[in-house]
Amino acid sequence: MPYSTADIRNVCLVGPSHAGKTLLTEALLHAGGKIPEKGSIEKGTTVSDFTAREKEIGHSQYNSVCHLDHEGIHVNLIDTPGYRDFFGRALSVMPAAETAAIVINATEGVEHMARRMMNAAHDQRMCRMIIVNKIDAEGVDLEKTFNHIQEAFGKECLPMNLPSADGSKVVDCFFQLEGDDTAFSSVGEAHTQIVDQVVEVDEALMEIYLEQGEELAPEQLHDPFEKSLREEHLVPVCFVSAETGVGIRQLLQIFERLMPNPTEANPPIFLKGEGPDAKEVSVSPDPDAHAIAHVFMVNVDPFKGRLALFRIHQGTINAGNQLFVGDARKPFKASQLLKVNGEKHDKKETAVPGDICAVMRFLDARHGAD
Repeated sequence: MPYSTADIRNVCLVGPSHAGKTLLTEALLHAGGKIPEKGSIEKGTTVSDFTAREKEIGHSQYNSVCHLDHEGIHVNLIDTPGYRDFFGRALSVMPAAETAAIVINATEGVEHMARRMMNAAHDQRMCRMIIVNKIDAEGVDLEKTFNHIQEAFGKECLPMNLPSADGSKVVDCFFQLEGDDTAFSSVGEAHTQIVDQVVEVDEALMEIYLEQGEELAPEQLHDPFEKSLREEHLVPVCFVSAETGVGIRQLLQIFERLMPNPTEANPPIFLKGEGPDAKEVSVSPDPDAHAIAHVFMVNVDPFKGRLALFRIHQGTINAGNQLFVGDARKPFKASQLLKVNGEKHDKKETAVPGDICAVMRFLDARHGAD
């Protein structure tokens, strides 16, 4: 599917181990049609955990990049390990995304690693959302879990959907004003809370909303919604079950219609030089400007050598382009551009600002270079 910068959503899945990030990745890839069926952690067939060691121990040790196309958008997913020993690995890939999605196990509530990742996303000026997984676990108290989230991270954490009263689905609270009975709160109450929160960042829209008493359409709320995310005035909360697929398609819809594309998020800060002499450089997602990309991960592929994964922040990169790494005087040739899905790679001719791609046999790659 051809896509532009405005069609891209870069989402980094972070959070504690056993929150279900890898299975959530599988569910999203399956719902987007990228894989015919979900893989199994027990069988070692997931896209993300493809190394022999990960298959053996049954949990992620390394970051993994995947992608899917859905309803006109291109989603780049980064699945990260959740054990505290691998916190640095997860931290290192977050600058490649606009959105940090903190995944929480509904049965455990807010764990220490979730707090660390929320703080890390704040430090990196990322837009944040919370995904509550395993909502159909036996004996789970979802109202208690949600209250725990607000106690830990603030009242700006508001539900975009709510579990139905019987637990068989989730009920949208943003795009509709009323709906089925929910496990706690109500669609109307949640919708009002979201709208009230969003209009606070747009005085003109607030005037229409308060003085004229008009109900606002989702299209009117889009720009202030993005501003609320950038300013940390809103942290959307979504409920899913990666195991059964409940809420997965609704989550993709939220990615599509509400989460920021690379032109809507806080721009990354680039510095030229080192130490006290470093100066900030202006970078914009202009496809016609000279290319600037950030190498955020290097994998060793048995057939392709060192595989460098990079996020493009400015300009367009084509297969065969000559690129410089940092202040190197000698360029290297990006003979092939690759889109990565776990351990599998597909060739790509052109990559636009905001996209995540890879080049092979990248002997001189240095993380953070352009």
